[in-house]
Amino acid sequence: MKPLNVALLGCGVVGSQVVRLLTEQAGDLEARVGAPVRLAGVAVRRIDAPREVDVPDGLLTTDAEGLVARDDVDIVVEVIGGIEPARSLILSALENGASVVTANKALLAEDGPTLFEAAEKAGRDLYYEAAVAGAIPILRPLRESLAGDRVTRVLGIVNGTTNFILDKMDTTGAGFEEALEEAQDLGYAEADPTADVEGFDAAAKAAILASLAFHSRVTAADVHREGITDVTAADIASAAQMGSVVKLLAIAELSGDGVSVRVHPAMIPRSHPLASVREAFNAVFVESDAAGQLMFYGPGAGGSPTAGAVLGDLVTVARNRLSETRGAGESAYADRVVLPMGETRTRYHIAVDVDDRAGVLAEIAGAFAEEDVSIQTLRQEGRGADAQLVMVTHDATDAQLVRTVERLRGLPCVREVSSVMRVEGMAE
Repeated sequence: MKPLNVALLGCGVVGSQVVRLLTEQAGDLEARVGAPVRLAGVAVRRIDAPREVDVPDGLLTTDAEGLVARDDVDIVVEVIGGIEPARSLILSALENGASVVTANKALLAEDGPTLFEAAEKAGRDLYYEAAVAGAIPILRPLRESLAGDRVTRVLGIVNGTTNFILDKMDTTGAGFEEALEEAQDLGYAEADPTADVEGFDAAAKAAILASLAFHSRVTAADVHREGITDVTAADIASAAQMGSVVKLLAIAELSGDGVSVRVHPAMIPRSHPLASVREAFNAVFVESDAAGQLMFYGPGAGGSPTAGAVLGDLVTVARNRLSETRGAGESAYADRVVLPMGETRTRYHIAVDVDDRAGVLAEIAGAFAEEDVSIQTLRQEGRGADAQLVMVTHDATDAQLVRTVERLRGLPCVREVSSVMRVEGMAE
């Protein structure tokens, strides 16, 4: 049978592993697809750059535009990342009749509708399992396995770098900077870790998850985002006293006729399944009407795991090419509005350094009462100059809780609001 030709854009950490798997598993892939799958070209910035894999002679090229425009290319795999030139190359590939497999979370979260519309117009596939949580199969279950169900909430740890840092802070007592340095030494964090520690990477993934789960268009700009740079050892210790851990969570949930999508650090009880996710691993917890609670767990990054997800999409897309069909496209029929963070209902853990004198509790309680926020638990730590009140609230809108914190800062008895963190997964 005529081989299916694959053009690969990028040959870095992930791309080199795609080349390796295509080469080493050629026979298995042919058996699974029903036709040979042949690497037709690999677009790179520099031909002479060192690589983790030997690319067959004659396949490397710096002409990515020419490669995706070739008439004999059936499938284009994009693993270069970023917005441009990835967007233009994917659109060109679709216009020229190729199906596309991509791992580009940033592009999908920023301009996914443009790509989906181009794929629809061309009658070709656009698959992107590797864009979220590496090797973990989460996008296809949301798009296909749960298509007959109603997903109500998606809660996940989708960034391995931040999970490694927070896990080290919890298990070793390290501070943020110390844990970040260890993550960089081990290759879990980039020299510039901004995209990870400030939550940009997780926000892009949250947008993709929310779009699939709730059949609505959600972009990264719609996602409320907070990073972990302000998480302190004291926050970690306070969480431990409550039997909790701190995780950077991506949360998407139905709320009335809209959806709430947010990324921020939060305390979760150690009994919650996500609390046991250690080191650089990822996990996504899905709640739905019929299936109930589902959890997907595994390595969320790395060249080989991510390349495995790419190859899974490649096999599906190749089968569709042979049968002259295409898989599911974008589903945005629900068109739900994305709610502002202020309307999202959540809970807070608040630590306040206070004067140790009579009447302080009444003043603190009054600040909460004025915003109609109820306190679930309250404890005092220290005495005299070290007196501190630690409170966990009941459910309220985020706007109410923000205003409450501002009221606390304005009280004469409050020396400092030393910690504010959201709380997830604890019983009311």
